[in-house]
Amino acid sequence: MIKYEQFELENGLKVIVHEDKSTSFITFNLLYNVGSKNEHPSKTGYAHLMEHLMFSGSRTAPNYDKPIDNAGGESNAFTNVDVTNYYITLPKDNIEVAFWLESDRMNNLNVSQNSLDIQKKVVVEEFKETTINKPYGKVWHELSKLAYKEHSYQWPTIGKVPEHIEKATLEDIQNFYKKYYSPNNAFLVLSGNINIDKTKELTEKWFKSIPRSKLSRLQSPKEPIQKESRRKVIQCDAPLNALYIGFQMGGRDDKNFYTTDLISDILGNGKSSRLYRNLVKEKEIFININAYITGTIDNGLLIIEGKIQKEISIAEAEALIWEEINTIKSELISDRELQKIKNSIESTFIFSETSILNKAMNLAYFAALGKPELINDETELYQKITSSDIKKVANQIFARENSIILEIESKL
Repeated sequence: MIKYEQFELENGLKVIVHEDKSTSFITFNLLYNVGSKNEHPSKTGYAHLMEHLMFSGSRTAPNYDKPIDNAGGESNAFTNVDVTNYYITLPKDNIEVAFWLESDRMNNLNVSQNSLDIQKKVVVEEFKETTINKPYGKVWHELSKLAYKEHSYQWPTIGKVPEHIEKATLEDIQNFYKKYYSPNNAFLVLSGNINIDKTKELTEKWFKSIPRSKLSRLQSPKEPIQKESRRKVIQCDAPLNALYIGFQMGGRDDKNFYTTDLISDILGNGKSSRLYRNLVKEKEIFININAYITGTIDNGLLIIEGKIQKEISIAEAEALIWEEINTIKSELISDRELQKIKNSIESTFIFSETSILNKAMNLAYFAALGKPELINDETELYQKITSSDIKKVANQIFARENSIILEIESKL
């Protein structure tokens, strides 16, 4: 059981504290409720670009990394379609360094034309390296466009095209920063050797005076129910043919979210999963294959992806995947197989709880969902799922008309 306490400043900053006296460190995690889904369709990649710019220095800390290094800490960040998350882990005696740095760049970030030009080049180069010049690099651009016709999940976090980043102006970025990087759009979590009183003292000292923004979030339209299968074939300089099959599923608030996650694990999580055992080891159809869910806040996807053996056609490989899907739709999973998956999930949770960083990030994310209690409740939600639940949800999700199929044909 992870115990925590909560409070909120008048400016809207929500704070959670998890005290852990077994460590001499503290993780300071600040999550902003903004991701690529909040971008305008003609100005994509801004959330990720903003993450880079947040390390460009602020009014009183022109070099963000140096004070953290001097204090014996480390920091990093990530952006996804839903949120942007920043974290610093420091020795407990130096935790005020994190309060100073994060409050200053929330309120006084030094977004200059020079720093923008530098980071634009970095992000565009990253786009080329991960998407344009990499085998299978365009997969998520293609899958996103196939899956979403209305919702802004239709582009990945890196953005639609590098030109959107290249054309970003200083005014564009400053407006993005002022809108979303505010206390009323943030969740602060302290995990480690710190108590609630000390946290309140430091939070009020460093964050209380920061004004809330007039937040007007760009809301994504709800994605309509898919009524027919969608398919695309692309050719690229990849070493092997590949197949990606996706299925629309509910978001984090959906009643079947955890059941769908279990289904993906049964099918393709690890070498003991059904797809790997049957289609990689036994029949040697795929070089590798796995299944997973995107886990997005709004409606997401269950994805099955695999690289196909050279002598096997894409059509044959797809047919065998559908056979495995039909099996899970028609037959009840054994109690033994289901419990094995549940045990694996529970052990992953238990292992993650040994890290103050993981606890801080999880608490921040669940707080953004409005449900911080999920940090203690999720394992039980998985344990309650039955074989009948698996079969029922599999039949709902694995309909042909609910599928998106991307075929990658190798030109090599």
